[in-house]
Amino acid sequence: MTFKDYFKKEYEEGLWSIESLTLIYMLYTTVLIGIYWTKLADPMGMMVTRGVMLAAMGVVYGIYRLFPCRALRILRVCAPLLGLISWYPETYDFCSQYPYLDHVFAGIDQTLFGCQPALVFNTLLSSTFWSETFNMGYYVYYYMMGAMLIFYLLCRYSEADRAGFIFLASFFLFYVIFEFLPVAGPQFYFKAVGVETADTGVFPALGYYFQTHTEMLMPEIKGVFSQLVQGAQEIGERPTAAFPSSHVGMSTVTMLLAWKAHNKWLFWVMMPFYILLCCATVYIQAHYLIDSICGFFVAVAFFFLTGWIYDRMNNHKNYSNDRDYSH
Repeated sequence: MTFKDYFKKEYEEGLWSIESLTLIYMLYTTVLIGIYWTKLADPMGMMVTRGVMLAAMGVVYGIYRLFPCRALRILRVCAPLLGLISWYPETYDFCSQYPYLDHVFAGIDQTLFGCQPALVFNTLLSSTFWSETFNMGYYVYYYMMGAMLIFYLLCRYSEADRAGFIFLASFFLFYVIFEFLPVAGPQFYFKAVGVETADTGVFPALGYYFQTHTEMLMPEIKGVFSQLVQGAQEIGERPTAAFPSSHVGMSTVTMLLAWKAHNKWLFWVMMPFYILLCCATVYIQAHYLIDSICGFFVAVAFFFLTGWIYDRMNNHKNYSNDRDYSH
């Protein structure tokens, strides 16, 4: 397909599955906002965010109806995907309504590994080379996902809707877990209890401490990538979403989709970064090791579950259409 072909008139009925999933997730979280309204810091601001998202989706969809072509249909996926940036911090607003469970997960790491890997890993490989290597792996997280989605949209267009459904549905399933399973992660928990305390294997329960405290450990900046990661965390990180690791989970979903795209070049180019990213989640103290391990297995389950749901929904839709045509 040439560049001009993307701008030829080409109207397709219905919403992208990514758009439908976003509307469902916004409705679900709107109900949560209503339930927690008096306990949330800025429930009205959260509702405004939903209004802006609806407006953005509506405007792009309206433009597509006026000038239907593949390029504008592809553009319609941008707003739902960018919405993930807004939905992530909200998991903190919801999960902080419950007592945090970091003492449980730090205790699991201690029982399984006899130490705190999030403390030991960073100490064992403390040189600038390793710091920059792992921080680079962590930083390319969004670029990996973006590369995979762009590849489907441009090179596997007929499969893009299914890939988008698997991708976004998996993300939303992680978010649903985070909204009811409050785990801040080592960089917040160890800051609160003290690294020395954690190092001795003592893990006090902090209850609702993170409702009002969001300070986190600040490792030494040793290069460009560690500075980029720390800057991003200072802006967007919250004491939420530690278990299971969505960084490991969604990068795993990304790799599975890359493999299913039948493009070995894409898969193997991303593989080294994927391995570094998985290691980096513990190295930079964003996750307990048990978070990252479970993130992998949960992601595999989500990948097959969401793929199965998509196929069932579309088989049912095709069956219904066949019945309509038969009449």
